[in-house]
Amino acid sequence: MKKLLLGAVIFLFLLGCKDTPSEPTQSVSLYETQLFKDVQLSSIFEDSKTFVDLVPKRDVSLIEAEYLEQKDKEGFSLNDFVLENFEDKSMRGLQFELDTTQNMYEHISHMWDKLKREPDSVFAHASRIALPYDYIVPGGRFQEIYYWDSYFTMEGLLVDGQDEVAESMVANFAFLIDSLGFIPNGTRDYYNTRSQPPYFALMVDAIARKDEKVLVKYLPQIEKEYNYWMEGAKDLGELQPAKRVVNLSDGNTLNRYWDSGNTPRPESYKEDYLLAQNLPNDSLKQLLYKNLRSAAASGWDFSSRWFGEERGLASTETISILPVDLNCLLYFMEETLAKAHSLAGNMDQSNDYKGLAAQRKKAIQTYFWNENAGYYQDFNFEKGRMTLEPTLAGATPLFFGLASEEQAENVKDVIMSVFLKDGGLVTTLDHSGQQWDAPNGWAPLQWLAVNGLLNYGYTAEAKEIMTRWLTLNEKVYANTGKMMEKYNVEDLTLLSGGGEYPTQDGFGWTNGVALGFKQLLERLKQPD
Repeated sequence: MKKLLLGAVIFLFLLGCKDTPSEPTQSVSLYETQLFKDVQLSSIFEDSKTFVDLVPKRDVSLIEAEYLEQKDKEGFSLNDFVLENFEDKSMRGLQFELDTTQNMYEHISHMWDKLKREPDSVFAHASRIALPYDYIVPGGRFQEIYYWDSYFTMEGLLVDGQDEVAESMVANFAFLIDSLGFIPNGTRDYYNTRSQPPYFALMVDAIARKDEKVLVKYLPQIEKEYNYWMEGAKDLGELQPAKRVVNLSDGNTLNRYWDSGNTPRPESYKEDYLLAQNLPNDSLKQLLYKNLRSAAASGWDFSSRWFGEERGLASTETISILPVDLNCLLYFMEETLAKAHSLAGNMDQSNDYKGLAAQRKKAIQTYFWNENAGYYQDFNFEKGRMTLEPTLAGATPLFFGLASEEQAENVKDVIMSVFLKDGGLVTTLDHSGQQWDAPNGWAPLQWLAVNGLLNYGYTAEAKEIMTRWLTLNEKVYANTGKMMEKYNVEDLTLLSGGGEYPTQDGFGWTNGVALGFKQLLERLKQPD
């Protein structure tokens, strides 16, 4: 504890001293410059994320002024200008050789050191949000910490006895809540307009398994994050959405994903900009940008889950949708706050949160349970009906124990008959070409579904899913020496595809879930 406190004091001192008196104060954001737009649309970098992760060598306003003065001159090279004025301080790409003496699980344990980053150096004008403690990055192009990834990564760290790193990651997220008021999508300034699925309470709960007093320690941060997600709820009238909350006509308040920006995402500028060019006016373009950004806030970027009736990425309508999994996470946050306040002796506050959790539990059954399908689905509050297609997010209520026994049996039947494929669970049933759709399966959704089934006693089904998923993981590892961010669970001869970037290797949450499943299978073999 003393080590963590001392690290924070030193880090905050360095943060306050990052600019020397001789440096001009940065007066313009890189993302607002003509240089930024020209670079991102020029495709001098294959990946739009590359440029925003580079560090300007001096004040951006000076670079922009020089660019505007030089760009139309004969012989000017945009590529050379960028190389002269920006530098790469990241640790992109994992360089390692396949060790054929290691099995996949030994490889994962070996990978933690390669994915671990020490407290960040503070670079002037950099996009990175510096963190004061050690952390694990996902891998590949993702060389910063990501919010919801980290919970699933942590579960593997705890299995592997890496408790100190797991606790440091929670401390980093608490630092972000204290300093920014919320946890951004990732630790880059271009993510500051949105969060991601709120797993902080689950992270705290994970490290509290050894000592539940940890819940009291992080009570202020859990409550502050809850207030961020519920901001504006008390000021709304019926059916008036504001930021992340929507008040409904029956008096219930539920949550949605929402990003405060309405411009192309800096890290995917070209993709967003070109997608919107066919729209007839700026208002519709800005609405599409907000919906794309809000889909990124969900972590499911991108998926037919967010498509409108026209289908296709340009029809994305994320801010009109109340997601079942998000509202389950808010339920767990309310339950955790009730427990933490009780442990702290604050019984009035504890009872208040118990009441909020009970009300949300009823609302989840009202708005997300599809009786005809026997499954949970998202709800489009603008259209007043459930969304058209089921997704694997519908398994989340089982993870949090929100389903009745009958509902759980129905969900189990849908999972096993519709979503289960040769390599595990497919994310959706739509082959849209987006990476969060068929034929892809993702580790975090396997984790939620498997543990949800186990909560209701469906051991054989859970074992079947885990076995198929791990068999696929092991096969890809044997062929490539890598752990992937996602897998093709329908055709085991192919790797996954779709999305704005190539499949990444590393990979934090896949590693965590693989270790967690291995431990679960070992426990299930033991006699009661």
